Amino acid sequence: MRPVSQPVAPIEEMPLISNGLLFRLTAVVALLAITAVGISVGGRWLGQRISLGGNTDDTKPYTVPIGDATLRLPANTIRFPSERLDGAAERVDLYFAWPQMQGYSQLNKARFNDASQGNSLIFLQIAQSTMSRDMSGRLEPVYSHLMEGAPFAGPYGLTEHRLRADAGYNGEVLLTAPRPGKSDYVVRCSLPATPDKATSGDCQRDIRVGKDLSVLYRFSSRLLGDWDHIDAAIETSLGASLVRAAAAGSGADAGGGENVPKSRNQLFIINRLVTENS
Repeated sequence: MRPVSQPVAPIEEMPLISNGLLFRLTAVVALLAITAVGISVGGRWLGQRISLGGNTDDTKPYTVPIGDATLRLPANTIRFPSERLDGAAERVDLYFAWPQMQGYSQLNKARFNDASQGNSLIFLQIAQSTMSRDMSGRLEPVYSHLMEGAPFAGPYGLTEHRLRADAGYNGEVLLTAPRPGKSDYVVRCSLPATPDKATSGDCQRDIRVGKDLSVLYRFSSRLLGDWDHIDAAIETSLGASLVRAAAAGSGADAGGGENVPKSRNQLFIINRLVTENS
């Protein structure tokens, strides 16, 4: 007799990868994909921010009251990010590419980002006036008493005056020129030994704009040949940025006005000149 065969139990086959594991792997892959996209987008954003170096090509205008004056300024002309906002300020710092008098843009970004091209920029600091005279007005009552030796011919039709060593100007000279119908042009410069040693701000001058604004501006001695055009361009540009009283509204008058602190940052002021009117 043949032995009776026993029934064979069926073999239960298990999946090589469980559903739980498959779900976890899918979740990990999705998370990695999202992370990669985030890094890509964030990297481009961060790269753009780094490449801008604090500059912006945004031309959104900001309304900035300073003292009794109100300026409306495009964002790309305001030098520091912390100052690109609406509201009263003690001062505002601007910069322009010369001679276009334009702020930062994609077309001229090299001139703002490349230090070797900084000689074609003009830097402005606008604040409420703290002095009764601008630089031209201080020529006779102040600077004439600080000059040493006879004046002599300077660059670009300007007259050069040496300043006394004890005047505190560290080797700077005063350059002047007569202007028909106006007070003499006056600028202080640290003239380099050779033109290639010029910096982006080795000349500085201050002027009055509007009724109550003092504008200190710095530029490279390489631009001295345009001294009269620079002065006129700044006056025109800032004059166009002033918001007239009618347009500015009467909020300050209705509310009794707002006291804005006077500027403490005008670099040309030294203590010995506080008696200029005496």
